[in-house]
Amino acid sequence: MLPAASKKRVLTEFFPSHSRKKARYTPPASSPVVSGDHLSSSHPTYPFPIPHLPTHIAEKLLESPLAEGDVVTDQPDLDLLYFQPFVPKTLENDFFEFLRSQLFFYRVQYKIKRGSIETQINTPRYTTVFGLDETSKFGPDGSIVESATSRPVAPSKYPTCAPRPIPQCLDELRRITELFTESTYNFCLVNYYANGADSISYHSDDERFLGPLPAIASFSLGAKRDFLMKHKPVPPKDGDAAPAEIKDAKPLKLPLASGDMVLMRGKTQANWLHSIPKRKGGESDKGRINITFRKVMVKGGTENYYQYNVGSGGVWKWDDKKKEMRPWQLKREDQ
Repeated sequence: MLPAASKKRVLTEFFPSHSRKKARYTPPASSPVVSGDHLSSSHPTYPFPIPHLPTHIAEKLLESPLAEGDVVTDQPDLDLLYFQPFVPKTLENDFFEFLRSQLFFYRVQYKIKRGSIETQINTPRYTTVFGLDETSKFGPDGSIVESATSRPVAPSKYPTCAPRPIPQCLDELRRITELFTESTYNFCLVNYYANGADSISYHSDDERFLGPLPAIASFSLGAKRDFLMKHKPVPPKDGDAAPAEIKDAKPLKLPLASGDMVLMRGKTQANWLHSIPKRKGGESDKGRINITFRKVMVKGGTENYYQYNVGSGGVWKWDDKKKEMRPWQLKREDQ
């Protein structure tokens, strides 16, 4: 609990914990869980195949979530569903280690221009992304086709990126998440925070390509990190010199532990900002993976997410011997 002088509050102040269990997820017969130690997801846009979930992880994941999420709507424009945890505690570490070691990541650099000034941005975390907007889909052979007609998409539709399907190891989590959040998702963004120096500044996922009331499911695996939220200032009225603060809206601090999930929905993105600040010591240097599922409506969103989560840089992969992300290079026997 923070000192009384602090304005930030943790969620235990707002609601009691729940112990009610939800119905177990059962994959439909038309789309059974496919797992195994020798199967993998491949696509021409992947730098290397991504293994399927090992059987013990895939089976344990079907028990998620163990209890209902807590609804948080006690502040203006705030609508959260908070699971503590969503991923079972007996699974979260194995799931974290598997994803960190098997996914490919990028350390994206990009430039932004404000007026005549151009600034290079070095993304302070590792990122990767999978998915395709609602206007297109992946065919059985992995090619991109129009959603409405299933006809091949012209190469000119996505001139700045090469969309790729969500691999099985993340898609199984997506299916379960859809059931328990009553939302659908076509994009998966993954961030890896290597230590406390990796962060993301205050922002909101309020882009028009997500629609007016987007639902974003955000998972945390690995090190516990603070997730801060604050209400956006109200635009100034005529004659006011500066934006006004919302008096009834208090900043929040969610100490996200491994396996936790926060669903941000309704008016939350339009009115609240969130961040993962830098931290020193503690668990932060053990590494954290953040997985977010969201639904992109138009092709502009596809191009945006690949630009800022893949970019034009090289591929990084976890080196278990050195215990760090290292630049990945294609081995001769794989060429």
